[in-house]
Amino acid sequence: MNIYPAIDLRQGRVVRLEQGRADKETVYYEDPLVPARLWKDAGAEWIHVVDLDGAFTGHPQNWSALKKISSTGLKIQMGGGLRQIEDIEQAFQCGVARVVLGTSAVEDSEFLESMVERFGSRIAVGIDALRGKVALRGWVDAAEWTALDLARQVTSLGVDTIIYTDIAKDGMLTGPNFTAQREMLENVPARIIASGGVADPHDVQKFQSMSQVHRNLEGVIIGRALYEGKIDLGELIAAG
Repeated sequence: MNIYPAIDLRQGRVVRLEQGRADKETVYYEDPLVPARLWKDAGAEWIHVVDLDGAFTGHPQNWSALKKISSTGLKIQMGGGLRQIEDIEQAFQCGVARVVLGTSAVEDSEFLESMVERFGSRIAVGIDALRGKVALRGWVDAAEWTALDLARQVTSLGVDTIIYTDIAKDGMLTGPNFTAQREMLENVPARIIASGGVADPHDVQKFQSMSQVHRNLEGVIIGRALYEGKIDLGELIAAG
């Protein structure tokens, strides 16, 4: 099971938004290269990057910051505003290993299918849900899809990696929604990366135990708990 430290970018800075709300922003670093190096030195292989400006506007804005992170040699999983092929190609040119499609995956299944045909496993889908329903455009709008229905749909189109985020838990340090994550793991054959609410090492250990039963639990994303010292990434990775 992989650990994905999260770097959320807004106007070039590393921030966290409480439940995705733009007016609930905390700035942790002015330079994204600083935490990227910290997480690499701690033993991380992957980094999960979200372009928040892109998520809100529909076009990624933080290319310079992305290139800085790429210079560390970390494998980057990146989402936020990737709704056109030109932006997806630019992300790959900036060193991204896997892109995460969100709004475009919901609203344009033909586009998603064509991207999977073209880039294969380098395309993942991010499913962000509040009370079981999918949220779009940086969590501003709601869709009629349930998280499970969307997961089944994108899997049928060839997507093999899904990042599943419970919005109510994101950035709250109250613990993940293990019930929802387990439901996703049990009903969808794709690899699942869990996100939202990880507060301490015990949460990660619980996911580790779940991965012994649900072999499609590919990883866990950790954000605020790292930045506020609730989790020591080096100790966590060293402990396996």
